[in-house]
Amino acid sequence: MKIFQPLIYALLICFGIVIGSINNQSKIINLTNTKINGIINLINNHYVDTIETTNFEENTINAILNKLDPHSEYIPLKNTKGIEEDMKGSFSGIGVQFNIINDTIVVISAISGGPSEKLGIQSGDRIIKIEKKDVANIGIKNKDVIESLRGEKGTIVNITIKRNNNEFLEFAITRDKIPLYSVDVGIILQDDIGYIKINRFSATTYEEMMSKISTLKDRGMKSLILDLRGNPGGYLYVANQICDEFLKENELIVFTEGRNRAKKEFFATKKGTLEKIKVSVIIDEGSASASEIVAGAIQDNDRGIIIGRRSFGKGLVQEQIPMEDGSLLRLTTQRYYTPSGRCIQKDYGDNKKEYFLEKYQREEDFIDSNKLIYTTKIGRKVYGGGGIYPDIIVKRDTSLNYYQINYMISKGWINEYSIKKSKNFSNQEIKNFKQINIDNIYLDFIKFVNQKDPSFELQLGQIELNYFKNLILATISRNIWNNDIYYMIITQEDEFVQKALTELNN
Repeated sequence: MKIFQPLIYALLICFGIVIGSINNQSKIINLTNTKINGIINLINNHYVDTIETTNFEENTINAILNKLDPHSEYIPLKNTKGIEEDMKGSFSGIGVQFNIINDTIVVISAISGGPSEKLGIQSGDRIIKIEKKDVANIGIKNKDVIESLRGEKGTIVNITIKRNNNEFLEFAITRDKIPLYSVDVGIILQDDIGYIKINRFSATTYEEMMSKISTLKDRGMKSLILDLRGNPGGYLYVANQICDEFLKENELIVFTEGRNRAKKEFFATKKGTLEKIKVSVIIDEGSASASEIVAGAIQDNDRGIIIGRRSFGKGLVQEQIPMEDGSLLRLTTQRYYTPSGRCIQKDYGDNKKEYFLEKYQREEDFIDSNKLIYTTKIGRKVYGGGGIYPDIIVKRDTSLNYYQINYMISKGWINEYSIKKSKNFSNQEIKNFKQINIDNIYLDFIKFVNQKDPSFELQLGQIELNYFKNLILATISRNIWNNDIYYMIITQEDEFVQKALTELNN
């Protein structure tokens, strides 16, 4: 969706990293004797006005790094914990997914096995107080909610919930370790074709994926769609682990090289368990870093077909260096290359903002203008110049307009309606999503929106309308059943997935 592209590319800054290992990484970097630090001390001691030293130092460091590449970055101490939690794949909290709807924290679902689920907190519950402080109708933001509900394992947070408009319940919830899943789903979509979607490459991704693979194999999977759209990357070693499962022994996965780093090659071992599984990989402009390593290795080794749109083009390796105050410096030290020798990194020029927000040139113009042609193991042409260029392109239909759908998502209307409707269907003991009449649901939703905003007139073309009806059905079904059902439905109107199914069926 176009409205989410700035968010996707902003997230690339936070998650689109391939973390290497640095020699002497255990040695804390000390900057006390540098000229820069001396200047800062002079300013702090003699400048006419008082300055806040920490902010001044951070701004100075960022000014230096901004002259390098878009991915070298300084991470202040206050931000390191959250990033480590995201990459390690877990955090401590109460275990709920939530949205802020009409200025109120609404529980979308309690995470399975988490402390909230064990206490009976339900989808649709509204959190109105945290530690006896009102949190409804005060303009609370997502980050405020997260800061209030996350905390050390074993600590207690007291919340008040409003349920069914007239029922008030108080809970003392003991925070516990909550997994952050990086594999969204693993299902059989059609006959013997499996579908796995990975949202990032964290420390737990390989184990999560192989657990899904085991289940799908038991169900007769012989082909696989690996969906890496919007996946901004993560750990290099995890990308290598995943590639190793698909590739034969001694096939090259990726190699890295830098001005002060020797060339290092990564090869598949003989342990691959998916070497005979037919595979298609889906990518888009939000696929970066480790996602591009996987797609490039599959493509260059002629192991499978890449479907979608040219990937982001993030081919720089950052080594993480701890500073003496606990902050971190991620410094780009190498580039990484696909087996055919393509450097995935696109040109980043001088403007970081443009780098993250730029629109790629039209795919059909790309080949003609690009002179960097490489060949796969069997001699197929593949293209360099930044990102992974797919074998099968899913072209953008510029006549489509999803603005109104994205607007309704941002207002929380779809989630609010779906929670309400799913409760009605649960009471009616609906057994299957096919029993839900989506045309009636759509008409009912229009009435719901008119109550929210009488001036809002929903006008959708046929393709957008089909997508939207499918989205409502999928969202309601997820609330009634689970995430697997959501993806089973949503992929029915997904052009990328449908092209992958066609390819695997040929």
